[in-house]
Amino acid sequence: MGGVGGGQGGQGGVGGHGGAGGAGGNNTGTSSGTGGAGGQGGTGGAAGAGGAGADGGAAGANGTAGDGGDGGAGGKGGAGQSGASGTSPTDGSPGGQGGAGGQGGAGGAGIAGVGGGQGGQGGAGGQGGVGGAGGTNTGTSGGDGANGGQGGVGGAAGAGGSATDGGAIGANGAGGKGGAGGAGGNGGGGQAGTSGASPTAGGQGGTGGTGGRGGDGGAGIGGVGGGQGGQGGAGGQGGVGGTGGTDTGTSGGDGADGGKGGTGGLSGSGGSGTDGGLNGADGIGGKGGTGGAGGNGGTGQAGTSGSVPTVGETGGRGGAGGQGGDGGAAPGNIFGGQGGQGGVGGQGGAGGAGGTNTGASGGSGADGGQGGAGGAAGAGGVGSGNGAHGAIGTGGRGGTGGAGGNGGTGQAGTSGSVPTAGGQGGGGGAGGQGGAGGAGIGGVGGGQGGQGGLGGNGGTGGAGGTNTGTGIDAAGANGGKGGTGGAAGAAGSGTDGGAAGAIGAGGKGGAGGTGGNGGSGQAGSSGTTPTAGGQGGRGGAGGQGGDGGAGIGGVGGGQGGQGGIGGQGGTGGAGGNNTGTGLNAAGADGGKGGTGGVAGAAGSGTDGGAAGAVGTGGKGGTGGAGGAGGAGQAGTSSPSPTAGGQGGAGGRGGQGGDGGAGIIGGIGGGQGGTGAPVAKAAPVAPAATTPAAVPPTEQPVAGAVVAEPPEPEGSAETAAAPAASAGKAGPAAPAAPAAPAASAEPAVAAVPAAPRAPAGSAGRRLQRHRQRRQRRHRWDGRHWRHRRPRWVRKRHQEQRGRRRQGRRRRCRRRRRSRRQCSDRRRRYRRHWWHRRQWWHRR
Repeated sequence: MGGVGGGQGGQGGVGGHGGAGGAGGNNTGTSSGTGGAGGQGGTGGAAGAGGAGADGGAAGANGTAGDGGDGGAGGKGGAGQSGASGTSPTDGSPGGQGGAGGQGGAGGAGIAGVGGGQGGQGGAGGQGGVGGAGGTNTGTSGGDGANGGQGGVGGAAGAGGSATDGGAIGANGAGGKGGAGGAGGNGGGGQAGTSGASPTAGGQGGTGGTGGRGGDGGAGIGGVGGGQGGQGGAGGQGGVGGTGGTDTGTSGGDGADGGKGGTGGLSGSGGSGTDGGLNGADGIGGKGGTGGAGGNGGTGQAGTSGSVPTVGETGGRGGAGGQGGDGGAAPGNIFGGQGGQGGVGGQGGAGGAGGTNTGASGGSGADGGQGGAGGAAGAGGVGSGNGAHGAIGTGGRGGTGGAGGNGGTGQAGTSGSVPTAGGQGGGGGAGGQGGAGGAGIGGVGGGQGGQGGLGGNGGTGGAGGTNTGTGIDAAGANGGKGGTGGAAGAAGSGTDGGAAGAIGAGGKGGAGGTGGNGGSGQAGSSGTTPTAGGQGGRGGAGGQGGDGGAGIGGVGGGQGGQGGIGGQGGTGGAGGNNTGTGLNAAGADGGKGGTGGVAGAAGSGTDGGAAGAVGTGGKGGTGGAGGAGGAGQAGTSSPSPTAGGQGGAGGRGGQGGDGGAGIIGGIGGGQGGTGAPVAKAAPVAPAATTPAAVPPTEQPVAGAVVAEPPEPEGSAETAAAPAASAGKAGPAAPAAPAAPAASAEPAVAAVPAAPRAPAGSAGRRLQRHRQRRQRRHRWDGRHWRHRRPRWVRKRHQEQRGRRRQGRRRRCRRRRRSRRQCSDRRRRYRRHWWHRRQWWHRR
């Protein structure tokens, strides 16, 4: 009584309830008394409720409500009492903690702008209490809702208390945060914010316990952001982010991010942004939450439309094995959100589409998300069209494929007054194919094909856009490079121009990866200004170079690509035909063969029109090491016939290509290609009727040219002879001298006839050289063999005899082993004694 606190309730016995706390006393003019705490419940019984605080008098403060008692084992915690109203309103008291298996008590409600009490914690297996609601105040700020209590093991957390609306001038109370879920329980939901002069954000969702779902964030009210979704527990899903609040005339609220998924669970989606009013900016869509292990990332929400449209948000990243979330679409010329990255084994999300704007620039599509290891990347978002005066959004680039996954496809560009290029294809991951480049629109180039991953093909380059009547048409983009072991992508085709437009050039073929072929160059395009064919791509190691594209309308074909190691060069493209005027195009050169590969054939020249000159045949490509050169193409017929193309040079050890044939009109054929150095052919042996000891006559028939034998090899003393040439008659070279009778050398065979020596000093020099060669060499019927000087031959003859006798004698007398004797023999065989030391015989 009279402003004094009530007594505490007694403790319940086994199986009985605790007593209720006594109410605080009322005091007419001063502070009222505080209610007493409820008694603790006995085993199996509920705790008593806390006593209520009493209202204060006219000028007095209100008494605080008593706490709920703790529940006994198996019993529920007592409820906290509401705060009291009056001049100084009070908070609601917290609920009591539940006993094992019992629910926590609910927090008491706040009165008149004061916060509610916090919900009590649930006991093991029990649910946490609900947080008390904030108090309502007529003219000032409303009270905040209290947080929900934490759930016990196996029980859900209590929901946060709701905030209350403020009065005409007051701020609203914020929604309480949901309590955390206990093991196996879900997190509590965050309450919505409140509306009024100062609207508030929604409360955050609580974290889910192990195996439980995170609570959802509360919605924002009146242009204020929603609460963030709670994080899911292990195995549970993250909560959904709250939606932003809508406001009539100012900015809309931002959607909150989705909660992160627990291990094995999905993440929550981001909350959606809301539309702004007439003059307000729109809220940004929330970002999708990250997926937990095994779960997908949340989807990014779309941006919102209005006077200031907003960007779509990025999709969440997928967890291990999960797909990345898709990026949100953007309205009104703003970028779409980027697709989320896929987790290990999961696919990347698709990039959001760009927004469309009625009169200004369209939004660009965002890039696709990167694929996780083993997953494909998401496709790039589509660029959007525009209005009467705006530029168009560019197509997004395809995402990069993860290990084992393909790269995403680049989206096509968009049409309109300012058309845009297609997006580039994404690179393939290891073992995956690169994405194809998007097609260009309206005279803008297509996107380049993505590079293939290890073992994958490169993507195809996008085709250039076609332009109806003006400007240059777009060139086809280059094909993507093939990954190791994969072929390169083909180049995109050039497009035809309109009535007055120039034509796009064909794209160049991509280079082949190791073991893959180069891509083919595309043909040029026809029109007022025809273009050359694209060049063929170079082949990777072991792969063939791509063929050059054909030229159109009097323009040259593309050059064939070079072959990789062991691969063949590509064929040069044919020149284009021109109907009645100008030069016709020359065929392009064939590509060079790789080491060990044949060069590609040259492209053929084309016939000219009625008054046109004819294109020249292309030159054959050079052969790679070990490969033959390509053949030159034939010339062409027409009013101005042309010569045949030149044959390509052979690679090392390869044959030179044949020259092309000349056509009509007295035009010569092409020159044969140069052969590479090969092993020299041996001269023909002399006729069998010639006596061995008698050299044939060396005076040749007038005008005849006799081949000289090849030069000796492997001798330091041998001088190189200049090439024999035909000329006037000169003095004959003397015959080879006969071998001395005492020499151990074999008889000198008949020396072949030498060609006539030229007159003058050159002839005398050549004659001296031949005499020296015949003196120092011997002809064995096929080659000139080096001949040692006479004194050396004589000394070695004597030494051989002495060594042979001495070896026999010494081996017997000194009892040398056979190995020692063979070692000495080897030394004599491989070395020679000179100036008191052994010299190695070469």
